[in-house]
Amino acid sequence: GSTFKPFVYGLALEAGISACHMIPDVEWGFKKGEFGLLKDWAPQNGEPFSGVEVSLKYGLANSMNNITAWVMKRFTPQAAVEYAHKCGIKSKIDPVPALALGVADISLYEMVSAYSTFANKGMRMEPLYLLRIEDKDGSVIWEADQDIKEVMSPENAYKVIDLMTGVTKGELGGPVDPDLGRPRKTGTAMRLHYDHPKREYDGIPWDVEIAGKTGTTQGNSDGWFMGVVPDLVTGVWVGAEDRSVRFLSTSWGQGANTALPIWAFYMKKVWKDKSLKVEQRPFDIPESLKNVNFDCDNNNQEQDPFASGKPIDLDDLYGD
Repeated sequence: GSTFKPFVYGLALEAGISACHMIPDVEWGFKKGEFGLLKDWAPQNGEPFSGVEVSLKYGLANSMNNITAWVMKRFTPQAAVEYAHKCGIKSKIDPVPALALGVADISLYEMVSAYSTFANKGMRMEPLYLLRIEDKDGSVIWEADQDIKEVMSPENAYKVIDLMTGVTKGELGGPVDPDLGRPRKTGTAMRLHYDHPKREYDGIPWDVEIAGKTGTTQGNSDGWFMGVVPDLVTGVWVGAEDRSVRFLSTSWGQGANTALPIWAFYMKKVWKDKSLKVEQRPFDIPESLKNVNFDCDNNNQEQDPFASGKPIDLDDLYGD
């Protein structure tokens, strides 16, 4: 599901496009013949497009399929496959436009491994389950050698981490809310921080940085949540081996309702157990990025280095 989207957005960030780059919230799709399509295809978001410009960071925070399609169309499905493999995914992935929505079958093990590349500052580390073997006296008789490879710069890895913090902190954007008189701040995993009287897993302080991504597959068969904190990457999957077993509606089956609460209950226990040494601390910012403003709500929008020149006339796209 949508937990694949950070690999798509990572392409744009690595190419130099800012997370604060603005994209019109309109239909973005693919024509018949593009990337082997047999007919035109454009993903929907489950609600009408607003027509207003939103940042890439807002698009990921709210898991907007059309904004992901905009990125995929620009960089191609094959590039997304190669980026995912670079991060550590080993499963075969078909380079199709719908990959923007996460149609590939990828194991939880692989997803946790690949997300750890971002947390490890661009270092791809082959996961290990057996670290060493000791004899009865505690002497080490065998120790694993971990395969470590730098696959992206610490700067690009941090940019993806920052992008995913918008999922939990929320991003300002979308149409004007009539009750507020301004756009609303939204994100699919903001509930981690809100202290709701009927939930016990939320209420995590807002200053605790969490990079994450929710995911839901076709027909509500699978609910996902990938959660990243500086010392630990954790993935949660809720589903059944038989894909015909599914929730009756997205309101029940979405990853934010199924997998996210499990992650939050688990992390609260992890943070409480000091012996695990998993701290509530900010992500390390590379020295070269310490003066960069990552707040799209208060940021002068950075120019897309791949822009064709003439600004988009929104009236030409969808009228006034």
